[in-house]
Amino acid sequence: MQGFKYEVVVEKLDKALPLPRELSEQVKDALGNVSRKMLSEMRKEAVQCPVLGRQVPFLQCYTCKNFVRRVRGVVHCRGDPLS
Repeated sequence: MQGFKYEVVVEKLDKALPLPRELSEQVKDALGNVSRKMLSEMRKEAVQCPVLGRQVPFLQCYTCKNFVRRVRGVVHCRGDPLS
């Protein structure tokens, strides 16, 4: 078993998508010592979420319980329903 159901491509955006305030705090805790430059680059990335059926910021995807890993611009997603 692979451990994931979907492979989702990370898209680069010109402008960052809005990130909910509560997720912003989770991201800071989860990423810890990531440089500001790298964080600002991640803010300008998005994925087409197969669970929600819409485009979401990558950092929202990163904090999701379905996130498995990101490899070479592709996110592996479990695809379980979100409550």
